[in-house]
Amino acid sequence: MIGEGEKLIPINIEDEMKSSYIDYSMSVIVSRALPDVRDGLKPVHRRVLYGMYELGVTANSSYKKSARIVGEVMGKYHPHGDSSVYDTMVRLAQEWSMRYQLVDGQGNYGSVDGDPPAAMRYTEARLKKISEEILSDIDKDTVDTQLNFDDTLEEPRVMPTRIPILLVNGASGIAVGMATNMAPHNLTESISAICAYIDNRNITIDELMQHIKAPDFPTGGIIYGYEGVRSAFETGRGRIILRGKANFEEVHGREAIVVTEIPYQVNKADMIARTAELIKEDKLQGISEIRDESDRNGMRVVYELKHDAIPNVVLNLLYKYTALQTSFSVNNIALVNGRPVQLNLKDIIHHFVEHRHDVVVRRTQYLLKKAQERAHILEGFMKVIATQDTLDLAIKIIRESSSPGEAKTGLIQEFELTEIQAQAILDLRLARLTGMELDKIRDEYNSIMKEIDNLKTILNDEGLRYSIIKEELEEIKQKYGDERKTEINFAGGEMSIEDIIPDEKVVLTISKMGYIKRTSLSEYKTQSRGGVGNRAASTRDEDFLEYVVSATAHQYMLFFTEKGKCFWLRVFEVPEGSKISKGRPIQNLINIESDDKIKAYILTHDLKNEEYINNTFLVMVTQKGTIKKTTLEAYSRPRANGINAINVREEDTLVSASLTSGNDEIMIATKYGKAIRFPQEKLRPIGRNASGVRGITLGDEKDEVIGMVIISDSENDTILVVSEQGYGKRTHADAYRITNRGGKGVITLNITDKTGNLIAIQKVTDDNDLMIINKSGVAIRMSVEQLRVMSRNTQGVKLINLKKNDEIAAITKIEKEEGVDEEEYDENGNSIERDSIQDAVENNENVIDLTDTVNDFTESDEEDNP
Repeated sequence: MIGEGEKLIPINIEDEMKSSYIDYSMSVIVSRALPDVRDGLKPVHRRVLYGMYELGVTANSSYKKSARIVGEVMGKYHPHGDSSVYDTMVRLAQEWSMRYQLVDGQGNYGSVDGDPPAAMRYTEARLKKISEEILSDIDKDTVDTQLNFDDTLEEPRVMPTRIPILLVNGASGIAVGMATNMAPHNLTESISAICAYIDNRNITIDELMQHIKAPDFPTGGIIYGYEGVRSAFETGRGRIILRGKANFEEVHGREAIVVTEIPYQVNKADMIARTAELIKEDKLQGISEIRDESDRNGMRVVYELKHDAIPNVVLNLLYKYTALQTSFSVNNIALVNGRPVQLNLKDIIHHFVEHRHDVVVRRTQYLLKKAQERAHILEGFMKVIATQDTLDLAIKIIRESSSPGEAKTGLIQEFELTEIQAQAILDLRLARLTGMELDKIRDEYNSIMKEIDNLKTILNDEGLRYSIIKEELEEIKQKYGDERKTEINFAGGEMSIEDIIPDEKVVLTISKMGYIKRTSLSEYKTQSRGGVGNRAASTRDEDFLEYVVSATAHQYMLFFTEKGKCFWLRVFEVPEGSKISKGRPIQNLINIESDDKIKAYILTHDLKNEEYINNTFLVMVTQKGTIKKTTLEAYSRPRANGINAINVREEDTLVSASLTSGNDEIMIATKYGKAIRFPQEKLRPIGRNASGVRGITLGDEKDEVIGMVIISDSENDTILVVSEQGYGKRTHADAYRITNRGGKGVITLNITDKTGNLIAIQKVTDDNDLMIINKSGVAIRMSVEQLRVMSRNTQGVKLINLKKNDEIAAITKIEKEEGVDEEEYDENGNSIERDSIQDAVENNENVIDLTDTVNDFTESDEEDNP
């Protein structure tokens, strides 16, 4: 039934649904889910901050119950459920959710494990100091206001923030038909980029990226690859790969992966539980135990590994199958003039700067208005109390008036005052009518007139206004700026690393047991020369430094294993350590098999330089005498899992690998004292997967190749050979006649029971010192110059006195250091390691790779060592 005065209006249900849904969706977009590009806040965030500000819970005040704050916000500005307000306030206080927290919470505000916060009747809160910068100048008519939901109060439409909140804290929200997901960034970097934009409005995004490198997440972690970052900055959309930060440690005698930072928005407890499930399902192998050792000092999740597990392989599996690696999909959508717009980095900065400019203009206008009003009143004061006569007249008019209105009229007529001035005179206390107060009034008037001139200058000078914006931003940076939390692994993407990482000089050191580190050159240059006994690296008792080289960050290290595989590391990818640190095991950095060993380390220049890689060759020799030459170009495309450098036949292993120019000569030595010398032209370059050709014919099945040297100057190069029992001999390279490749070679050292088998061959000059380290740890340093050059077919001389059952483990050459005599050191080899590094660094000279010349320790040898 239709009531009286009512009528039915027929409408199309499709049109009504469409219209209503559009109204609803726009309400969600504008009033709930998307942030404003100017202050980076959604309405609920803005209302929480403004409600707390109005309630007086600033950073300097005492905490107030969260329930009281929620009631204030909900009752005055936000007519929604209390949970939406409290959840917002909680998130603003969580250090793992916000890059820069806006609320200072006291009590249980949840955890990174996903634990919920305590009820709002238990927790307390107040504003953080940085939030006061968001509300700064809000009382100076800097932003527009609007009526609240019941039209009884006014609330700001936008905050006059000095902080680029949208950049530094990001935003996420799901509207109707669209969503936003904006990454947080570092405040220091963001302000630097904004200042660069103010200085140059035509700045490119690439130039902005010199200041703001990448997002900076509150939980730290590592950004793996740069293409997603570049895409997000350039278009507003991009997929950023995030990894947790993991280190390798020795825990309870076992290798362990220790995670200290996890990707943004990852629930730590869920990540650990999921990892445990994968282990039970046998999808993730190599982990024996997982422990969460996190405490108030920081996060620490320990994955203890099985004895046969390779840490680097297990870590890659964790990245692949668990939340230790996630992606953050950037979708920069924010409200611009009330409409959702997708924004790139420059757009976000542009809108923030324009907002700050508008705030500065409105603030200046407000201050000018207030200053002019005060100056107007002061002018009235000075008219009335300028002299004793005028003051007496004013007092007389007031005393003889029957009412305040009559007194005001009398003052206006007598002194030509305005109503405002006359009222101010009537409001004056008697104490202000003294001569001293008149001087103060005049000083205040002069000061205000200067302020008025200054404010007018600001309003008339746009450049000055932008310089004020910059000054205020720099002040914010000084107050709240901090270091990045999230690291950037540029190697994970295709961006040119040379554009980002400086090509600085560093020192690489590798120990016999495979510990590697990178150290700044300055750490060694500050040491005085000639000192002994200062330890350069902490190594295990049976370990010693084997390879020391001065390099630059952009160079490549090539690792060759006895199975014939080749792995790469850029120098900057080698973990940095101090001069006394042990370093990181190489097998934790490259995916080398557990039963394989590295036999050669080669430092190369830029593998993208075609002229260099096509005119440089790699020569490799195996234990059975096979040799192979390949252009470096074949090894110029790095792969994470390595490549086959040489096809090693069964029961054979790679012994040595060296770089050559193509015009050098090659010398190969065997265990039984034979050596062969032939021109490199005898070797034609062959493919990477080939096995190679015969380099030397061995005397019998028990004989084997122990090393190879490259001769570039046969007239001056001398060859040093050393035997197990400490005998050595130095001979001119020309003493070894040039033969064809594949021959049996000539005698290089007369092998007897007294000498023992040959273990090392090196190319040396008078400028080298020789370092000999035996298996028991005793070491001696001696000058090569003291070794006279002998004929080829002799037994040699005693280089080191060995104890019973001891043998030489390794030899290497280093540059001569004046003032260091032959000297034995303690069994830990302290001074040797310092001297070898010092010499290599200061002479920018490679210390020769000992793996070419040293027999591997057997397990029993290692156990017997002190």
